[in-house]
Amino acid sequence: MKLQDLHVLMAVVQAGSMGKAALMLNTTQPNISRSIAELEHEFGVRLLDRHRRGIEPTECGRALLDCGTAVFDELRQGVKSIEFLADPTAGEVRIGSTAFLAASFVSALIDRLSRRHPRIRFQLVTGYQEALHRDLSERKVDLLIVRSGGSIADERLRFEFLFEDSYVVVAGAKNPWARRRNIRLSDLAEERWVLPPRESVIGSIITQAFRGSGFEYPRATVVTDSPHMRVSLLETGRFLTVFPASALTFLAKGAALKILPVELPAARRPNGMVTVKDRAVSPVVQLVIDGARELAKPMAKR
Repeated sequence: MKLQDLHVLMAVVQAGSMGKAALMLNTTQPNISRSIAELEHEFGVRLLDRHRRGIEPTECGRALLDCGTAVFDELRQGVKSIEFLADPTAGEVRIGSTAFLAASFVSALIDRLSRRHPRIRFQLVTGYQEALHRDLSERKVDLLIVRSGGSIADERLRFEFLFEDSYVVVAGAKNPWARRRNIRLSDLAEERWVLPPRESVIGSIITQAFRGSGFEYPRATVVTDSPHMRVSLLETGRFLTVFPASALTFLAKGAALKILPVELPAARRPNGMVTVKDRAVSPVVQLVIDGARELAKPMAKR
């Protein structure tokens, strides 16, 4: 099988017709047809269905396309590795993370690495765990820095622990609750809360904590994933929220915030890196992994 023929098949499916694929590849339609015919002859199966709406891959065609995506991705990674070996201070890395870790730990990590290696390019993708794991499996990101919600269902993935996070109730320094020494979680049930969506990791922690106190999930005045917006609203003195304790180290250095003396039961989660077990990482990705371990070491000791 020729890689060129595989590339032609991928272009035909993307374009939806052989004529459009020929324009994309700057070749002729007979050349496109010849490449597809050679692939179908070599595998002994039909790879494309042709109909009025255009061209679609058969089941066998989709299987070969999945293979082609992996092959060309590995080639791209190989090229990146060669470029990096030629210049070990350059390269590109794609990191997937949740909103809070992206705004705190990952931002601090990128700041440190970009100072040491200014020619590295960083692409940061944020989202919820399920979507991020899918992005990693589909090679849209090189690694994840996320909170662990338990054992990883996908056996192809590896979780490496970095540090454990506790969760705390936080108010602005001007909030009346900031001056109280004894507070029960139930005292705060009717306060103004700015919270992430209920299906988030912090949402599940808050649900568990309030149910343990005999209350349902508090009615949030503001629902947002944005850590920076939550910090801004807290500084008005009118709102409460729940933060990972590590976020206060990185995210709220200049903010006037106060951790309230409220215990959240079982509110601890390990943070770490997720990679694919059998997928080689490029040297620049390895730099990020080593940098994350170094940055997390003091936090792991705490």
